[in-house]
Amino acid sequence: MCALAWCVSSITSPALAASENGQEPSLEPTVRQLENATPKRVLFVGNSYLYYNDSLHNHVKRIAEEIGPFGPGEYQYKSATISGSRLSHHDVDGLLEPGRLGIDEPFELVILQGGSREVLTPCARAEFHAKAIELNRRIRATGAEVALYMIHAYVEPHALYDPGMFDKIQRSYMPAGNEIGALVVPVGLAFERAYRARPEVPLHETFDGTHPNMFGTYLAACVVYQSIYGQSVVGIEYDYFGEVPEETAKFLRRIADETVREFFGRDQP
Repeated sequence: MCALAWCVSSITSPALAASENGQEPSLEPTVRQLENATPKRVLFVGNSYLYYNDSLHNHVKRIAEEIGPFGPGEYQYKSATISGSRLSHHDVDGLLEPGRLGIDEPFELVILQGGSREVLTPCARAEFHAKAIELNRRIRATGAEVALYMIHAYVEPHALYDPGMFDKIQRSYMPAGNEIGALVVPVGLAFERAYRARPEVPLHETFDGTHPNMFGTYLAACVVYQSIYGQSVVGIEYDYFGEVPEETAKFLRRIADETVREFFGRDQP
């Protein structure tokens, strides 16, 4: 475990150093849309936040197959997840090798999701930031774009529940995303918005307060889809084959749409 003094002194990013020294970092995204807003080959890299509930990438792909930009069978999505993992735990070079995951052509977009504990301390945030810079360099060398999946915060009964956790998440993901020129996907922001609007709609598993339940995964999928492809999810029919009640699905789609539009400053259709 590195000492706090070493962590702070080792921070080479001006944005992160300013944040850790008490200065307000920019929470506005510098990247508001992908250069290629119609990627077919997408790799998700993360942990159980992604693979819970039939895996996030499956839901995003089903939404894309319903409303475009391409039809069923045209997308090649892969998800590489390790339980409890941080960014540093993934062999990204191996995952990016053409053919390694059954896709012959290089990925067009790689979405990175960090571990929840990577935001909790200055030391962890510094390590997250440095690893994001390193992985960004490796990913872009293959021709792919990079997105950071902004995670959600813990809720009760998690042992480390902290009402201020989401601020730490923003201070981790926004400086990193802006520095590397990545699209930051505001999933955590959508969770916060949904809980403010309707706190009675659970988005977390009640037994641990960290993993998303089906509603949380559905909301995340809507945010990811609209962030990547730009098309509103408000009118989609996809509800995970009836598993998400109609009224709840409409609410979550509206939250996703409002969050993405406000975060990126995108115009109404």
